[in-house]
Amino acid sequence: MKSRHSSVWSRVMGGVLGLLLLPGLAHSEDEVNVAGGVAVQGFDVVSYFTESAPVKGDAEFTASYNGAEYHFSSVANRDLFAADPAAYAPQYGGYCAFGAAMGRKFEIDPKAFKVVDNKLYLNNSKKVQKRWLGDVPGFIKGADNNWAIIESIADAELASNTPEGVTIGAQ
Repeated sequence: MKSRHSSVWSRVMGGVLGLLLLPGLAHSEDEVNVAGGVAVQGFDVVSYFTESAPVKGDAEFTASYNGAEYHFSSVANRDLFAADPAAYAPQYGGYCAFGAAMGRKFEIDPKAFKVVDNKLYLNNSKKVQKRWLGDVPGFIKGADNNWAIIESIADAELASNTPEGVTIGAQ
């Protein structure tokens, strides 16, 4: 009887612990840039690595990660993503890397991208990307600092209230 009671108690406590941790595992809708529920405007994030170019995905080949749906141009790319989504998902939740360095969450142009150290960075436009390319390491450092602060804050709030600790620009 004692072992059965311990087993039930363990399951109950495990369930309670799981419920307590669940909010920490959930992702805010502001943490991943989605339009119509789809990340990266439906572009295949694996193609940036395998083809060094953005390729439009197909709704027939999908996978979910961090609360967002990703589209892929092939089953093979979908399966690569599913095996290690963190390796292919864009930095800063798919928001503009330059924008993150500025303490904001800007939309992206999926064709304005760069893969640096096996990480995908997207920019708002080719014009913004040109500025970002002027100091990629500095802007990444600034964006990394800021993302830890702004990740779960809506851009509308960031536009009117810069959180403490946010840096502006390249570091």
